Amino acid sequence: MLSHLRKAGGVTLALRAGAAVVAVVGLKLAAHAVGWEILSLNALLSGIVAADVFLMGFLLSGVLADYKESEKLPGELAASLELLADEAAAAYERSKNAVALDVLNGVRGLAESIRAWFYKKERTGVLLESVSGLDRHFLALEPLAQTGGIPRMKQEQQLIRRTLTRIHTIRETSFISSGYLIAELTTALLGVALILTKFDPLSESLFIVGVVMFLLAFLLFLIRDLDNPFGYYEANSGEEVSLKPLEDAMARIAARAAKLAPTGTKKP
Repeated sequence: MLSHLRKAGGVTLALRAGAAVVAVVGLKLAAHAVGWEILSLNALLSGIVAADVFLMGFLLSGVLADYKESEKLPGELAASLELLADEAAAAYERSKNAVALDVLNGVRGLAESIRAWFYKKERTGVLLESVSGLDRHFLALEPLAQTGGIPRMKQEQQLIRRTLTRIHTIRETSFISSGYLIAELTTALLGVALILTKFDPLSESLFIVGVVMFLLAFLLFLIRDLDNPFGYYEANSGEEVSLKPLEDAMARIAARAAKLAPTGTKKP
């Protein structure tokens, strides 16, 4: 699992979990100082810990399935956009007609809009309208395209639309809200139990409480973070899927458009 986590995101999660541990350990010290450790240590406590970890594992396996699928989606968008750009560039190279270059620049603009959309700087409805707007480009390009070129482009257009809709669903839908509620409630109650349970000696009790709460808090934050693999716009998000395939495709499309642009043409 750690191979799928970026280093910076892992550090962020560890710091957030560490803050929770500091709070719980501080309350444990306070409870010990005022004599509020009113619960005795028994086997049921370890059973509650095991049950909470099992529930976390269930939630983690669920969000990881979406996360693994989400890792592929920026690459699929990049491949579709590059195919559209290839068809437009090929038509321009054959005909030297400015219409084909306009189509290439339209694909380039769509790619930039998609990247902005990932950061919620573009509305989903507006973006999907831009995808549908490719139809007028295809119509203008049809007399210049090679045989089968327009059907291929229409197929990639539909794939882009489907992929964007899937990404929108993943980032706007939370995985089993009731599961999160019971996991968070159980972890909070377990934290209270650890604070009020008497362990001897105190140093060992602080260590045990700290380790258990770090594990549970880290898992909770990790699951919440993985639940939205496209949370680039969220301040506390650290485990988003990489947009590098899309950004690399954008760079190649831009370079191709600049290369094919007639000398003296102003860059759009």
